[in-house]
Amino acid sequence: MTNELRDFQKNLPMALLRARESVMSHFRPILRDHNITEQQWRVVRALYGSDGIEATALAEKTMLLMPSLTRILKSLEEQELVKRFAVEGDNRRKRIRLAEKGRNLYDGMSPLSEAEYKAIESQIGKKKLAELYVLLDNIGNL
Repeated sequence: MTNELRDFQKNLPMALLRARESVMSHFRPILRDHNITEQQWRVVRALYGSDGIEATALAEKTMLLMPSLTRILKSLEEQELVKRFAVEGDNRRKRIRLAEKGRNLYDGMSPLSEAEYKAIESQIGKKKLAELYVLLDNIGNL
């Protein structure tokens, strides 16, 4: 049995982190310009086009832990970007949806975000990017 690990730069978690940081460097200026965090934007994107999602499903969809999501939702509510409302027939359950201000934020940011996606696609190539999505989905399903 050997105690050797693969090279630090060649381990999968580090490679994924480097790739994430590289990709996010394209989007962070947009987020800063709109005074929103990466996690807040993730929630706004997940809620867009929905008539409301319960917090547990939203946490799962956005890959956020419930304590973090709770803080993020509180901040987004204070900014009037999201609203909570009772589930019909069960006032104990709440759903979250975008408020008008949140939809406006999405509408203003989405073309800028999509332009960055196009820039990344032009650098990597459409076919390679599609292959990357398949590989990442495979890793996500381990």
